[in-house]
Amino acid sequence: MAALALPKAFKVDPFIIALLATVALAGVLPCAGTFARVMGVVTDAAIALLFFLHGAKLSREAILAGIGAWRIHALVLASTFVLFPAMGLILRAVSHGWLNPTVADGILFLCLLPSTVQSSIAFTSIARGNVPAAVCSASASNLLGIFITPVLTGLFLLRGMHGGISLTSAEDIALQLLLPFLLGHLSRPFTRAFLERHKMLVGRVDRSAILLVVYTAFSAAVIEGLWRKFSLGDLAWTLGLDGLLLALALAATTWVSRRTAMSREDEITIVFCGSKKSLASGVPMAGVLFPPALLGPMIVPLMLYHQMQLMVCAVIAQRYAAASRAKLQVEAAPVD
Repeated sequence: MAALALPKAFKVDPFIIALLATVALAGVLPCAGTFARVMGVVTDAAIALLFFLHGAKLSREAILAGIGAWRIHALVLASTFVLFPAMGLILRAVSHGWLNPTVADGILFLCLLPSTVQSSIAFTSIARGNVPAAVCSASASNLLGIFITPVLTGLFLLRGMHGGISLTSAEDIALQLLLPFLLGHLSRPFTRAFLERHKMLVGRVDRSAILLVVYTAFSAAVIEGLWRKFSLGDLAWTLGLDGLLLALALAATTWVSRRTAMSREDEITIVFCGSKKSLASGVPMAGVLFPPALLGPMIVPLMLYHQMQLMVCAVIAQRYAAASRAKLQVEAAPVD
């Protein structure tokens, strides 16, 4: 009997395999000493390059095409920067005393991140939603996240760890995230043609920077005794709470879209842009915001959520698309 193939939606993203392999490498061969310092410099440079390319890729035309859909953007931003942080704070409060505080902090950090760009737009397109509005909403979320995420992290996480964002941390954020992003966007008249010819470049830099941050982060965490502090039980709780967050976000965005009488196309955009969290932005931001010893466990919830959101949203996008096709067939059928 032939082996049963897994449905496409449930196949593991190859990048997740690369992330797991990187974590395993850090567990076996963690970087330390001079090599760790060199890797730190390389990682900082990769993060700066990543945000430069994100700025250069940001299309003003695409933003203008969808900017009129202000109700969509308001709901997406409310989900990303109000609903999610509220859920993260509530989870951390009710889990006090029985959940590993590192897991709770990592989940809260996940909740403070901006939405994804590529996958939000891709799923909106597959589901036949409002793609121009998705481009605008996802881009705005990422742009605002560069400012909002560090502020929220300082208020809700870093204050409890070491008094909030220090002057040095603020300078690091400005130099590694904001300045490269702004320079990249200003360079767009000169770099646009090159990036259009090499569309895969940003994705490769994205993934390379993330893998570098993950390797250096988990190396430092392993040296500090990560696996004595983060058990299999903690991993199971992380998976369960990630799933709960995703389910609540999908339910809330769907419910609000229908209560506010959004069109089906706009509902699709709100659901996919408002339920995502960005691995591409989150891991580099964590690398700037948190000390190396804390960074590894802080990004575990994000890594797991990333794969979960891809799998679940792939199924939802296919269902939306099937419903749209069925509706078109009904409308096109001859009337007796």
